[in-house]
Amino acid sequence: MADSKATVERPLSPHLFIYKPMLTMLMSIAHRITGIALYFGTLLIAWWLLTAASGPNAFAGIGAFMNSVLGRIVLFGYTWALMHHMLGGIRHLIWDTGHGFGPHEREWLAVATVVGSVSLTIVIWIVGYLYVGGPH
Repeated sequence: MADSKATVERPLSPHLFIYKPMLTMLMSIAHRITGIALYFGTLLIAWWLLTAASGPNAFAGIGAFMNSVLGRIVLFGYTWALMHHMLGGIRHLIWDTGHGFGPHEREWLAVATVVGSVSLTIVIWIVGYLYVGGPH
């Protein structure tokens, strides 16, 4: 008598360990991560606004943090996350119009998002430093 409950080989569900990492996939993951980072960065901006409304002593505390090395790194990362998320949104807007789905177009848009976000972040920080007279 044959075993009626023989195991059947079932196809694996697609997941990250099946797919070969591609730039567009990594950009999708980065877009989600920058969205989360922007949420926490917005909390930092809210904290900054609350201390500004609370008075000079409270504002001096967050000002000391923002002027520290760690604070500058956080602000630089927030700026990059904002630029990257914005350019990723523009990339998705282009796709929503039905354009940019060719293999070369997809790769070009992904590279443009990375290069553009890094470039815009650096330009914003250079302009910011020139506006305030350099690092303090």
